[in-house]
Amino acid sequence: MIEIKHLRTLSVLRDTGSLTATANTLCLTQSALSHQLKDLEQRLGGQLFLRKTRPVKFTAEGEILLRLADDLIPRISKAEHELASLKEDAHGRLHMAIECHSCFQWLMPALKEYQIHWPSVTLDFSSGFGFEPLPALSAGELDLVITSDIQARSEVHFEPLFDFEMRLIVSPQSPLANKDYISPEDLADQTMLSYPVQKGRLDVVKHFLQPAEIEPQNWKQADNTLMLVQMVSAGLGVAALPNWAIYDFARQGLIVSKPLGDGLWRRLFAAIRASERERHYLQAFFATAKQQCQTHLEGIKSA
Repeated sequence: MIEIKHLRTLSVLRDTGSLTATANTLCLTQSALSHQLKDLEQRLGGQLFLRKTRPVKFTAEGEILLRLADDLIPRISKAEHELASLKEDAHGRLHMAIECHSCFQWLMPALKEYQIHWPSVTLDFSSGFGFEPLPALSAGELDLVITSDIQARSEVHFEPLFDFEMRLIVSPQSPLANKDYISPEDLADQTMLSYPVQKGRLDVVKHFLQPAEIEPQNWKQADNTLMLVQMVSAGLGVAALPNWAIYDFARQGLIVSKPLGDGLWRRLFAAIRASERERHYLQAFFATAKQQCQTHLEGIKSA
């Protein structure tokens, strides 16, 4: 009985205060507008406003419909905007960089699940180790950066994914395997193994060694998590890795993991441009990544 066009017409009539201005706003002829209003009044069996008043005065029936219009029209407009955004987002681009070598362990399954629901979003990624990815994100060269390093930027939004603990892994034969926890001084005479990343960008350096002004005796690099674990297991050094990345190896007895101090907990974020925060395909990626990580990673906490 009551159609959206009727509510829009009454809302415009209230805003303009006259039938002539309403007809012009709605691109209707005076005759078409009058016919629409009279037809609605006949359906409802009552007058909606008083003719020949300026500005127009509404009856009790008209006021009821105006309240309905004030409730429904913004909701309809919002839904229309969201539908249009969905259509646009369906063909979005997600070019990401990863500042965490071990993140590939959960990122690939998460992306596989994500593509099932968002097959038209163009996915691409590159390592964030050879360049500074956040400036590239701000410049539009990247769309998302996986990082644990927040840098205050008004144009960047950091979406928390999960919390994890950095643990020191050592050989079962190492004297450090008998300690309850690791202090920075314990690493002064050690060979520290790490991914091929600048030392200053490593969590264990920034948040554990540097504050204590401790520098390990030697540094060596390995390309991936498995290689690091094998080198540690062979007694070639020690390494600091996320708890979830070394859980299975520790369970098998290949290495022993120890807390760094009272526990070095970090938070992983997905950084995006703040202006794109409400895009549906990005929100869907956040949800998928969080769900996949909570389901498959050991020892992490919800952010």
